[in-house]
Amino acid sequence: MIFAAYPQVISSFKKSLFFLVLLQSMVFPRLAFADTGPKPGMEFEFKQGFAGEPVTIRSGILCECQQSDCSDAAPLQKVGPQGFYCQENSCSATAYGFSPYHRIEIEFSDEKTRPSNVFETAGFNSNYIVTVRSEDLQVDAKPSLGVFPPIMNLLLLCACFLCGGILLILLVVFLIRSSSRK
Repeated sequence: MIFAAYPQVISSFKKSLFFLVLLQSMVFPRLAFADTGPKPGMEFEFKQGFAGEPVTIRSGILCECQQSDCSDAAPLQKVGPQGFYCQENSCSATAYGFSPYHRIEIEFSDEKTRPSNVFETAGFNSNYIVTVRSEDLQVDAKPSLGVFPPIMNLLLLCACFLCGGILLILLVVFLIRSSSRK
């Protein structure tokens, strides 16, 4: 009822709001996926830590554990995008959610299957360096600064300031118009 005396201001505000929504939909297009949302991930970079012929990866298993000693280890199941995948010199995992503790077992080209130490999830997108030793694997977390690369953080910050600035300008214009009509 308070805005009933200002139909022109309301109409102008609606048009500005419509323009802002239209602008946002053109500047930030979104794709539609059936299974939306980011999934936690792990990247494993392998380096050889023993003398001898370089070995390559044949296959691997990521075991998920709730207990810190991994006494309740169970392999990560392949369900949809979730799974553990290996190439010749690296492995990666994607999951709907990881357990707090993990262990990997990798079969190499020298026909040895090497188990790793128990390691913890290092973040939403975890990066690890795996040192291949003669009888086992040593998994160490790589330091990480966050989910997004630094340039993406900067772009997101700029987008927030831009949207906030536009809203602030619209509010000031609305208040000036409403006070000048009195």
